[in-house]
Amino acid sequence: MEGRAKAHVIVSGKVQGVFFRAETQRAAESYDVSGWVKNRMDGTVEAVFEGDEADVKAMVEWCRDGSPHSKVTDVNTEWEEYSGEFSRFEITY
Repeated sequence: MEGRAKAHVIVSGKVQGVFFRAETQRAAESYDVSGWVKNRMDGTVEAVFEGDEADVKAMVEWCRDGSPHSKVTDVNTEWEEYSGEFSRFEITY
């Protein structure tokens, strides 16, 4: 679809135990982006964002700062083909 995007991100740094997932969900909902976010065993946070290209790019940028108590050191982003498979944004485990 034209103007739609999907980003798969891995966020490194102090991103667990600082409400990063909850704040990511809040931000994604404010940008009307669907997908998911979860903690990984290695201490990083993984997320997939889908929606309007500008909103998805805004979410990737949001991840560079993260939640108020996080300290992001890296955001690895892979751009994928938009699939439209998500109806909302959720925290997964």
